Amino acid sequence: MEKNSKQRQEILDFLIESYSHPTAEEVYNEIKKRGSTASKGTVYRNLNFLSEKGIIEKISMQNGPDRYDYLKTPHNHAICVKCNTVYDFEYDFSPKKLKKAITEKTDIEEFSNYIIVQGICKKCLGK
Repeated sequence: MEKNSKQRQEILDFLIESYSHPTAEEVYNEIKKRGSTASKGTVYRNLNFLSEKGIIEKISMQNGPDRYDYLKTPHNHAICVKCNTVYDFEYDFSPKKLKKAITEKTDIEEFSNYIIVQGICKKCLGK
């Protein structure tokens, strides 16, 4: 079992408080403002570690850097492909039924438990 370092805890504390789906750069800048001594490399390594362990979710963006989210409650994400805003949404679906349907129609066997939908937000449509 890996021990939880002070710097990893600073990163996690910020993500727990955040609702903005920050990038690694934004996490780094924010914890530095709070007095952290973590380097950028430490932030990136710890974000990868936390996401690999399933403690946070890494949201891969089509246009721009990945974003990170601490899953306070089970939810999904809708992403605007124009402005990269990430929205949380809840939707009641049967993960088992969805996984079964996907497995029957594709070769994919391993899944995350979250849905990511991409589209264009109202703000961007109005531009």
